[in-house]
Amino acid sequence: MNPLYKYLIPAILIFSLHSCGHEEKKETKKSAEPSSPDIESVHPTQADFSSSTTIPGELQPYQKVDIYAKISSFVKKLYVDVGNEVKAGQLLATLEAPEINSQQSAASSALKSKEALYIASKAKYERLKETSRTPGTISALDLEQALAAQKSDLAQLEAARASYREVADVKNYLQIRAPFSGNIAMRNVSAGAYVGPSGKGSDLPMFSLVQQDRLRLVVNVPESYTGLLNRNGEIKFSIQSIPGETFTARVSRFAGALDNKLRSQWIEMDVYNKEKRLLPGMVANVILPLNENNKSLSVPSSAVLNSTLGVFVIRVDKNKAHWIPVTSGIANGEMTTIIGQISPKDIIVKNASEEIRDGQNIRVKLPK
Repeated sequence: MNPLYKYLIPAILIFSLHSCGHEEKKETKKSAEPSSPDIESVHPTQADFSSSTTIPGELQPYQKVDIYAKISSFVKKLYVDVGNEVKAGQLLATLEAPEINSQQSAASSALKSKEALYIASKAKYERLKETSRTPGTISALDLEQALAAQKSDLAQLEAARASYREVADVKNYLQIRAPFSGNIAMRNVSAGAYVGPSGKGSDLPMFSLVQQDRLRLVVNVPESYTGLLNRNGEIKFSIQSIPGETFTARVSRFAGALDNKLRSQWIEMDVYNKEKRLLPGMVANVILPLNENNKSLSVPSSAVLNSTLGVFVIRVDKNKAHWIPVTSGIANGEMTTIIGQISPKDIIVKNASEEIRDGQNIRVKLPK
């Protein structure tokens, strides 16, 4: 063997080992560095936040009444039927009760008798009073007794008048009139039927009257939305039986308390239905607008991490990921409001994932 190879081979081996060790150090150093900056980030935004949700509601008549007969009687004549539109005070039916006429005749006779007695006692007192001006003709006692008799007859006359008015008022109940303008939704009697107060003359009302040109849209708003509802605002709703159209209602009345079973608040909205296309009893899909106050922070919905441990956002601080627990609020699809230890200056991972562990070194693209 050439003596030169004796010294060349060990030198080559030493140089190779040194090169390998240098490359291993480079790879170790490279693996310790954070990942490449391909993770997008955002700042939480602080501004007015609006969203909406759809809940079912029901259209009800603004006014509705079941009409019964005040007194036991028979139906003499009907003037309206189902579907008829009536005005306030319009005559719907007439009833007959022969005993009422007899009672009115007796009350009229009693009234006339009391009027005659009062006229006589009043005339007597006036004559005695005029005569008493001549001293010694009429005693003071006789004059006082005449005055007392006049007052007694007057009281009896007033009682007779009241009795007559009572019978006349009862007779007026034989005419059934509409208490307000609306539509006859139901008729349960025919001519000749025996009617009377509920539970006595008839189990069902004579008529059901509903107001159709103005309706109430009633909804049960869940507790989580009651504080975000825009009061006195307009809302939109749709009806399944009238596809492709949207109607408007105005929020008008709040129950002011939550239902113990549903944990929701009863809310009424006024709907003006001049064309009468909407019918009481229809089910509506109410698009409920929700307004969040300007103190709430919102982030992209993808930045909210829902894990088995809770709800978090991933905040980046000095190239380290930190899972920050938050409470998510309302969402409008793209954005979601959050409540937690977060400020508008924080850097938040836009697309949160459980693959980004708490405390992991990461690099992100800083938001613009």
